[in-house]
Amino acid sequence: MDVREPILAGSWYPATADECRRQIQTFLHDPAVSPPAPGRRVGGIVPHAGWVFSGAVACNVIHALAEGESPDTVVVYGMHLPPEGANYIMAEGAWETPLGRLEIDSELAGRLTTEFDFVVETARRFVQDNTIELQLPFIRHFFGDVRLLPIGVPPTAGTLTLARQVAAQAAALGRRIKVIGSTDLTHYGPNYGFTSRGSGPAALAWVKDENDRRMVEAMLRLDPDAVIQEALRHHNACCAGAAAAAIETGRRLGADSAHLLAYTTSYEKSPGPSFVGYAGIVF
Repeated sequence: MDVREPILAGSWYPATADECRRQIQTFLHDPAVSPPAPGRRVGGIVPHAGWVFSGAVACNVIHALAEGESPDTVVVYGMHLPPEGANYIMAEGAWETPLGRLEIDSELAGRLTTEFDFVVETARRFVQDNTIELQLPFIRHFFGDVRLLPIGVPPTAGTLTLARQVAAQAAALGRRIKVIGSTDLTHYGPNYGFTSRGSGPAALAWVKDENDRRMVEAMLRLDPDAVIQEALRHHNACCAGAAAAAIETGRRLGADSAHLLAYTTSYEKSPGPSFVGYAGIVF
């Protein structure tokens, strides 16, 4: 089996199993994270900065999804793609993590690649991207020997068609799936070329209380079209296609409500003129 090696272990997150487990235990006791609402959970939205910035948010979302019924496959949508971007998928092999490898659900992937156009990644040929890899140690830790289906999607209406078919094809195969969408929120400041509200406390407040809030509210309404339009108009999600796809698949799996576990920004860890917003949501 061809195995894709992690490229960010040892920099964006720990390189060893023991270090990952220690960090995960710390994340699970983060006082800034609210407990999830009771009930069945089929999906979530996670951020994808280095673990020091947003690891606690992502970890607690994935932990919440692991409670209850165990899936056969975890579908992770991600990748930084423009509206004109292609779909991406890893369709076979496995992806290594410090906690053990995750085998790709090649049967489900095969059904999708016969129906939709994809750039098919392999263990040797892939785009270097953090959005999915950052979640994999959490998935391996909480879900164990589950199968993985990583998909990159742009922010378009066609992505929602694909997302619906992920749920439909999983059902046709008798697969129990849970779904994750990986996106950060507003990237504000000179580092990102986005300074429409100036700098200082007023700019930070605008990002947190207005720009990111609109995106979070669209996600909590489980409105994938609004998620895409919000991002295109207001630059308040870097991977809106991934978030919208997760929501659309989640709705097809029966999700009818969502809960915000945490919202924070990189400013809380590293104050400065440039910062990024992060939200953790389960549905």
